Amino acid sequence: MFKLRAVAAASVLLMATSSHGIAATPVGLKSALSGEHIGLLPTEDFRLSSGKCADCPTLPQSLWYFKDDVLAVPQASQPVSGFKPKTGNADDVRDWAASADASKLSLPGLVWLGAPDIMDNASILPNGHQMRAQDGSTSDLLLVPKIPSNLSYWNAGTTAFFGKRQVRMRGTLKDVDGKQAFIARTVWPKDFALDPASLVAKPLAANESLTSFVQDAGGGANSPFSTRLLWERTPGQARQWQEKPVIGIMLNGAQGDDDEAYGGHFAIATGAIGRQGEWSDWLVNNFYNLDSFSEKGIIAAPVPMDNYLMDLNSGQQFYRPSYMLVAVLNNPRTAAAYQGGVQRVFNHFYRHDFTYQHAAANCAGISVDVFKGLGWNIPERGATSTLKAIAGYAYLSATDMSLASGRKIYDYLTEEQVRLYPAVAFEAAGNDLMQLVGATAGVKRELSNFEKQLQGDVEAIMLVRIPQVPSSRAMGSNPVFSFDEFMKRTPPNRADWKIVPVGPRPFPAELRDSTVKVSTPSPVPLPIAGIVVGLLLGIAALVRRRKQKKSLKS
Repeated sequence: MFKLRAVAAASVLLMATSSHGIAATPVGLKSALSGEHIGLLPTEDFRLSSGKCADCPTLPQSLWYFKDDVLAVPQASQPVSGFKPKTGNADDVRDWAASADASKLSLPGLVWLGAPDIMDNASILPNGHQMRAQDGSTSDLLLVPKIPSNLSYWNAGTTAFFGKRQVRMRGTLKDVDGKQAFIARTVWPKDFALDPASLVAKPLAANESLTSFVQDAGGGANSPFSTRLLWERTPGQARQWQEKPVIGIMLNGAQGDDDEAYGGHFAIATGAIGRQGEWSDWLVNNFYNLDSFSEKGIIAAPVPMDNYLMDLNSGQQFYRPSYMLVAVLNNPRTAAAYQGGVQRVFNHFYRHDFTYQHAAANCAGISVDVFKGLGWNIPERGATSTLKAIAGYAYLSATDMSLASGRKIYDYLTEEQVRLYPAVAFEAAGNDLMQLVGATAGVKRELSNFEKQLQGDVEAIMLVRIPQVPSSRAMGSNPVFSFDEFMKRTPPNRADWKIVPVGPRPFPAELRDSTVKVSTPSPVPLPIAGIVVGLLLGIAALVRRRKQKKSLKS
């Protein structure tokens, strides 16, 4: 069923037929590993490969997911991130951060590139079937095939959107029917740049918050790309931010045609600001469910920012708006610490030492746990409501005739909200970051060593709004910040919800570590079991008393 993604990729990912050997290649074309960066790391530390690699210093469990895809994998001479067996994510990160190994950023076992070539500074012609290179030459432009399960794809509106600006594309230059053609997989708008010189300081006003920013203009799917400077350490001085390291806190909005996706998505990126304000090469640590096939072809992996946002099938911007809080740093150590820690978590994830769970271990929870392991104690909000959880468990278990349905809603309503909701994680991390640097007033607390380091390393904080790319997809909106908001948006009758069904992706038994035991939650939570036992004991006691009264009367 889901060999479809591989079929789509196969038309693009024939590395042997990329730019090498084709005469008169257009100006701007280069290998994906030529003079680039992958986050904080130079591409010269990597080599191109695929998931079928037999000599990569990469976990076989992670390669299994990318058999027909183009990957960047570490050169043999480079250190590669490891993991500590039988250790939880936060504990592994904590132990690693305290060791000598944390002094230098090791490479991730893989980065999902998806294509071997980059075509930079190109223009898409109005017909949508040709591109013009920087030297004025033209070539045919083809697009990777639409994944059949994907609900939308490039249309005339997309062509018009990208036709207004120069673009950078990932793909493959090939000979197609005797003509040179570039088959694009990712298209990035070059004018989506971070220009420090043009930024005007605009802190949050008294009636503003990160929540109101996200909710403004209905989420901003149709708003222009914009940047806003919230705080800088040395106002009035020239901003020399080129090549400065960053941590990007990414929040993706709600989809417009999927009632299960109003919660949005969350990820942390690391990298450095380019000389012209580029950020398409930042590395995004993207966690998704490995045990099902995404209808858009998404696989959990470290990916370049242009792939994360602008892949024609899986790019976030093709189906919702996004928001990013950027911490510009004066020292790479803080970003390197996060990246080094999260790479260890990816190793655990690919091995199935833990599994993706929409409440207990989702994109927000996994990402926040890495910061927790490093020592950034982002203030928690608490669970939504234990009483609502108990009532929801009883209601759904009865109406669906399924204890699993009841357990699902119970877990949602009893999970810490910062770990549960991407929007709440974005707001909580952003608010605490601004309080740490003194941009806003906040509750004082004793700081950990990492929090003191973060406090001293942040040079500026920016807010970025990223619009949705026009396509055949419905326009998205802002993500929800609470369970009540989610329920208001969805149809009262769950039978009326728009849901995209996905198939399971069973993990091979031979790749599992037999010593790892992943616990499965009981369908009856302990508090519910306690209530049931209490009721049964109460009923039994009542029955006994009635029997005793009857016996006394007789």
